[in-house]
Amino acid sequence: MSQVRLRFAPSPTGYLHVGGARTALFNWLLARKQHGKFILRIEDTDVARSTQQSVDAILEGMTWLGLDWDEGPFYQSDNFPLYKEYVQKLLAAGKAYKCYCSSEELEAKREQALKEGGKPKYDGTCRELAAQPDDGRPYVVRFKAPQQGTTSWVDLVKGKISFENAELDDLIVQRTDGTPTYNFVVVVDDASMAITTVIRGDDHVNNTPRQILLYQALESEVPSFAHVPMILGADKARLSKRHGATSVIAYREMGFLPEAMVNYLVRLGWSYGDEEIFSLEDLIQKFSIENVGRSAGVFNTEKLLWLNAHYIKNGDPVRLAGLVTPFLSERGVKPEGGPDLVAVVKTLQERAKTMLELADGALFYYRGDFAYDEKGAAKFFNAETPALLAELLGKLEALGSFDLAAIEGVFKAICEEKGIKLGQIAPAVRLALSGSTASPGIYEMIEVFGKAETGKRLERAIAAIK
Repeated sequence: MSQVRLRFAPSPTGYLHVGGARTALFNWLLARKQHGKFILRIEDTDVARSTQQSVDAILEGMTWLGLDWDEGPFYQSDNFPLYKEYVQKLLAAGKAYKCYCSSEELEAKREQALKEGGKPKYDGTCRELAAQPDDGRPYVVRFKAPQQGTTSWVDLVKGKISFENAELDDLIVQRTDGTPTYNFVVVVDDASMAITTVIRGDDHVNNTPRQILLYQALESEVPSFAHVPMILGADKARLSKRHGATSVIAYREMGFLPEAMVNYLVRLGWSYGDEEIFSLEDLIQKFSIENVGRSAGVFNTEKLLWLNAHYIKNGDPVRLAGLVTPFLSERGVKPEGGPDLVAVVKTLQERAKTMLELADGALFYYRGDFAYDEKGAAKFFNAETPALLAELLGKLEALGSFDLAAIEGVFKAICEEKGIKLGQIAPAVRLALSGSTASPGIYEMIEVFGKAETGKRLERAIAAIK
């Protein structure tokens, strides 16, 4: 059996968007599962719209998601001589012909056909024309498609699909300026790269019969096809910028983790029982293209947030500390001078849904000049508070080992001595340390701050209340 070879072939006219990323992921997973090759090809024949910036953005998005490629990136723009050679092959075999009809003539034919209730397809004027001398007249090269019979394939997602050949057009394979067209170059590339399976969006279904006929004309093996459904926004319209971010890298900037994004994208259309959480290793083992559904996936940001929160909560604090550092830098914080960032992350990861929330939650650890929450201060900073905080300060300073158990013991001792409940001192301490009424656990905060910084913050609160 020949080796399984799959490819992802984006056009570099923008960023790697969510739909493209999911297509890449499905191809990557199948290649990894079947011990095949995953090939990256950049379809940059639209020279006017293709940019290096877009190529870089696509590579960056794929690298962030962990989708490594075995061959490439190959660039279609490097292959123009090959495409020209294949056009000549078709012409020489009588499987293509030169068409001299001008765009005005074609437009007139189209309108006439529509008026008569026909299909606005090319009427074959030049199809049987004898070979013409090259006299400088502009021409396109058209593929001589069969006019009878049916072209069909068994789609790995959609099942059997058939098209009547009479419905198909004599496709242009080379424009008047000598550049090849999309449907033609895709076939030449997939044939020359020995691609065995093509997984792509179902907006390509109508291209497939034309491409199958081209494979056959070039006497190449026809790959298997899998057309995966679109991704829609909550309003059931095709996902677009008006639904919010569609670029994968924008999600990184919004504080999402790549593993959450991968897990979410694969579940947009594919399922495995009731399981929700999958690592890349799980997915390689469990993924199958036959389990991709036929109906469109609806992008749900809440679900993505839920997954992201799961991965932050269960993530390695050392890795998360590294990932949150750039977000802290954007907020003007350099963690080097303050508490240990890994320890800080451990106190916050339980509740943060995104890396942005993690960064915002960490700010008070590195800034001692915050204002106290007004409502909280009015409620919890009262006449008795300075004495309680001073008592706490003295007891904490006297501690030998400064760990959670010892810190908790100090609070218990104060509550017993004063005959008060924890709720009569803890909110004021929380406010003194973080400026807020919502924060990580106070024992954890005190341990992370250490004796000196805790003392500084308690003294500042005592002075502020007095």
